[in-house]
Amino acid sequence: MSDVYSEKPWLKNYDPNVPANLEYEDKTFTEKFREIVGKYPNKTALHYMGKAISYRDLDLASNQLAAFLIKSGLKPGDVVGIHLPNVPAHYISVIGVQKAGCVSTGLSPLLTPVEMEHQIRDSQAKMIISIDILFEKIAEVADKVDFSTVLVTEIADYLPGIKRVLGKLLKKIPTAEVTALKGKTVMKFTDALKGMPEALVNVPRTMDDTIFLMYTGGTTGPAKGAILTHRSYMSNRNQTLTYLDLKADIVALSAFPMFHIAGLAFGGFCMTNGATQICVPNPRDTHFIIEALEKYKPNIVVNVPTVFFELMKTPDFKALDKSNLDFCLSAAAPFPPENIAELESVIGPNFIELYGMTETSPVTVCNPRYGKHKPASIGMPLPDTELKLVDPATGELVPIGEPGEMAIRGPQVMKGYFGQPEETANAVRDGWMFTGDVAKMDEDGYLYIVDRVKDMVIVSGFKVFTRELDDVLVQHPDVDLAATIGYPDPERPGSERVAAAIVLKPGVEKSDAEKQKILEYLKEQVAPYKVPKTIEFMDELPTSGVGKILKKDLREMMKGGPA
Repeated sequence: MSDVYSEKPWLKNYDPNVPANLEYEDKTFTEKFREIVGKYPNKTALHYMGKAISYRDLDLASNQLAAFLIKSGLKPGDVVGIHLPNVPAHYISVIGVQKAGCVSTGLSPLLTPVEMEHQIRDSQAKMIISIDILFEKIAEVADKVDFSTVLVTEIADYLPGIKRVLGKLLKKIPTAEVTALKGKTVMKFTDALKGMPEALVNVPRTMDDTIFLMYTGGTTGPAKGAILTHRSYMSNRNQTLTYLDLKADIVALSAFPMFHIAGLAFGGFCMTNGATQICVPNPRDTHFIIEALEKYKPNIVVNVPTVFFELMKTPDFKALDKSNLDFCLSAAAPFPPENIAELESVIGPNFIELYGMTETSPVTVCNPRYGKHKPASIGMPLPDTELKLVDPATGELVPIGEPGEMAIRGPQVMKGYFGQPEETANAVRDGWMFTGDVAKMDEDGYLYIVDRVKDMVIVSGFKVFTRELDDVLVQHPDVDLAATIGYPDPERPGSERVAAAIVLKPGVEKSDAEKQKILEYLKEQVAPYKVPKTIEFMDELPTSGVGKILKKDLREMMKGGPA
């Protein structure tokens, strides 16, 4: 079979401003950030609940944090855990940790105590930066892991004095008690910075040094730390900014939390490009997001699909003036094709979906900004990104139009998994990152996600791609959300059965009659072996911090229960 993937059919569909190959600067994150501060010292870097924070403000505060980290004994390469929503302290921490020559790891507030303990121990974090309303999560595991210090910020930090005081007095700003931790230093974030000099701190780092240690969960086993270097991350910055034609004059609203790679990437790309960002502390607060959209009129809105779905339910979002909006970007979870048309009926033909993963810093595939967008497609590989689709069983290339596992090679690929050489060798082979995602490619080079390799269900030898089945289910008029999984067939060893978890639309009754109605619909839409043997109605589906449905958790919850 000829290697069509090496011919890169997608290149002919690039926007005119996007070259096939880019030039890359040997500048670390800190060096690029300092360059931006020099260009735009007084420009607003962050809008935070009515407060404008300039690039100079970020620069000086991050210098103070870096000085504190060094004074506390942290050395180049030491890890700092950042356990924060998108508040100013998070942005300051990302920069300050880099200036001190250290490495940050994002700690999700949604981690269980066992998961939190694992990540802090596995990453060998020396210090944690948290917030009072989440402090209890750190306190739960503090006596089991070896870190020295916790810095604690508050929602009210960095607000104007009157707003801060009144907000707390009137209990409009949430707060929580912070207690002492045995054997640890607990200190207010602002107090840690207060006594530190504002002079530039810039511990030298090379492009091949680690910038972030970001953890990614699998379908089995504990989360693994992906080692991202300054080279991989800053290369991906260049690829993404070029491909999407993002300039310094943009105002962006991203509801992606920065403890997740998608939020960290977008936030860091913006801070090293001179853009203005709108802080969204709670991505589930659609009222806050709508108010921010109305007040700041961003050019770019970046969300996980579930946030867009919630916004679409709100008349106020549909009524907003969107004349300033250049495009909406979605990532981290599949966006059902039928919902794209609904969203674009409100925002105009300005929806862009992309694909990435923690191990690739993270963006690899994206729809063009100006060119043709194909429904359900995640787009085309970025410049300098090689891609091939292979049969997971044989490793052979699959023809155009046939499903295969995506393998990606490019400057954005991680260095490896921290402390796990076997896992690294399994995932990265000859420079190719085997993603675990099954996709198809059309003749124009556009890609379409079919499923995760480990979510694919084998029914009597037939492959069932659960992502495709999910898309069929959500088109039923009674279905709000749906996710399908596989479980062992007790009557046929080596085979599986399909199970579906469904959230019904408001007002639709959970009943056997409703299950039968959905089954009859599926029998008309898909082959008989794809029809679920089990349907379970749920009030909600398990999701990650960015709204991605966690099929691993769903399998634990359902375990092939009776229909």
